[in-house]
Amino acid sequence: MTTTRRLAYLALFLAYAQIVFGAVVRITDSGMGCGDHWPKCDGLWFPPLDNTELIIEITHRWIAAALLIATVALVVAAYLHRHEPRIGGRGGVLRAASLAAALWLAPAILGAITVWLELPPLVVVIHLALAMALLAVLAVTVMRAGGLGATAAERGGVAPRAARAAIVAAVVTFVVVILGGFTANVPGAAPACQGFPLCNGRVLTDDSAQTIHWVHRVMAFLLTLHVVGMVIGARKRGDRIMVRAAAVLLGVIVVQLTVAAVLVSTHLPPALQSLHQAVGTLVWLSAVVGAGLGARRARGENLRTSTSSPSSTSSTSSTSRARALKAAT
Repeated sequence: MTTTRRLAYLALFLAYAQIVFGAVVRITDSGMGCGDHWPKCDGLWFPPLDNTELIIEITHRWIAAALLIATVALVVAAYLHRHEPRIGGRGGVLRAASLAAALWLAPAILGAITVWLELPPLVVVIHLALAMALLAVLAVTVMRAGGLGATAAERGGVAPRAARAAIVAAVVTFVVVILGGFTANVPGAAPACQGFPLCNGRVLTDDSAQTIHWVHRVMAFLLTLHVVGMVIGARKRGDRIMVRAAAVLLGVIVVQLTVAAVLVSTHLPPALQSLHQAVGTLVWLSAVVGAGLGARRARGENLRTSTSSPSSTSSTSSTSRARALKAAT
C-alpha cells in the first residue's frame, strides 16, 4: 500500500503541475512554441532549446509524459497488489488509477487538436475541464490508498446533509473553474470587468464578454458563502476533520479572491494570471478532497448503523424468547 500511495501522490503532483504549467503556456502565448507539430516539437523529439516559447511548450509536454509514466506505474503497482485491501475490487485503487490512465489520453488528444486548430477557445476550455477531471480522479485515487486524511475520515461519522454540502461545494467549484477558463480564453472577457468586487462598479453588464466575467465572479462569491456555511455547520457538530477540510477550502478561496482583486486592479500582469490559475486549481483540489472526506465519513456512519442494527435486533429477539420461556414455566 505504501508504494501505491506514493505513486498516487506523485501522479497527483504531476497532474497539478501540468495544469499550472498549461496556464503558463497560454499566458505567455507559447502554445505554438513547437509549431503545428505534435507530439514532436518542430518535427523533432528533442529540438534545440533556443527560444523561450519552445522551452515553455516542450516543458509542458514533458510534464505530461512524466504524468503518463507515473500513472501507468501506479496502475501496474495496483494490479500487482490487487488482492490487498483497498487495492482491488469496487472502491479500490486499481479502478480509479485505471480511469486516471484513460483520462490522460483525452487531454493529450485535445492538446494535439488545440495545436492543429491554432488554439480555439472552446477546445482550450474542454481541455481544461478534462485536466481538472483527471486531477480529481487522482485525488480520489490517493484517498482510496488511505492518503489525504481518508483513513481517519472513515473512522468517524457525518450527517448526510454535511456530506451533500461538501459535494455541492465541489460541483460549484468546477463550474467556477470552467467559467474562469472561458473568461481567460474568450477574447475581451478577462479585461472586461475592471475593479473589484463589482464589474466596472456596476451589477449589470453591457456585452457577452462582461457577462462571462461577471458570472464567473458571482459564482465565486456564492461558493465562498456556501463554504462559510460549511465551516459553521462543521464547528457546531464538533466534526474536526470536516472543519479542517472546509477551513482549508475557505482559506484557499480567500487567497484566490485576493489574487483576483489584485489581478484586475493591476491590469492582468502575466505573473498574477499564472498565480490565479495555480490557486484556482488548488481550490478545485481542496473541494474534491473535502467532498471525498465527507463521503467517507458518511459511509463510516452508515457502516456503524448497519453493524449496530443486527445486534440490537438479536438483543430484542433474545429478550422476547426469555419472556416467552418465563411465561411458559
